[in-house]
Amino acid sequence: MSVEPFYDPDTPLDELQDGAPLKTLDPNLIADAVPRFDIIKVNGNISPYQVMGKVYELEDDYRGFRQRGMASWYGTKFHGRKTSNGEIYSLYAMSAAHKTLPIPVYVKVTNLDNGRQAVVRVNDRGPFHSDRIIDLSYAAAVKLGYAEQGTAEVEIEVIDTDNMRTAALAEQAKYYLQVGAFSQLSSANRLQAKLSADLSYPVAVASGDDALHRVRIGPFADYPSAQAAKKLVKKRWTGGTSLIVEHGDKG
Repeated sequence: MSVEPFYDPDTPLDELQDGAPLKTLDPNLIADAVPRFDIIKVNGNISPYQVMGKVYELEDDYRGFRQRGMASWYGTKFHGRKTSNGEIYSLYAMSAAHKTLPIPVYVKVTNLDNGRQAVVRVNDRGPFHSDRIIDLSYAAAVKLGYAEQGTAEVEIEVIDTDNMRTAALAEQAKYYLQVGAFSQLSSANRLQAKLSADLSYPVAVASGDDALHRVRIGPFADYPSAQAAKKLVKKRWTGGTSLIVEHGDKG
């Protein structure tokens, strides 16, 4: 279906009203998102981040994550616009926004009022209301049977897709923690030597075409491993760390 915006894309979002499309959707014809192993990239996964004065930290190990609370939905206001990881939001797709899950991940959502279930792909941030845990696409809300009332009490459960990872796809992604970037190679080498003595992880200097020498810890096999290492690094390194993901698919 079309992902052309319902409104002029140059109009500020705070001047628009959200709502449902004129087209009526049949919940029995709405297919679940199909879980697959997706590389978790940097886009949309900055942690911590701040919205409206509140700081949020992403879940370190999201596997097995469960949560109960209120779900809402978003529709025409955001249709055709970019999500937090740069994809285009479609109110007809089975997608969702969550405040602290890394993106993309897949979650099974159960409407606790009627027992209906749906599988969605989290690719956006929100909802930034204290009483809501997840924002679903309009299509997902229709499938779960709460589009008309606007909210429903749900349980969400992350679907583990690690067993869907192919060797080729796994080799595409390498996760690093970058702890510094220097114009002088000697400065980078000093930090590399210090961290190597304090940590059990590999520490290396990566020199780029921009004449900067970056000190990186890793590589790590996946996002949870990198996040777990980040906690340990913080105990021995007072500087900042940033997640770097190198992958064959540059999209």
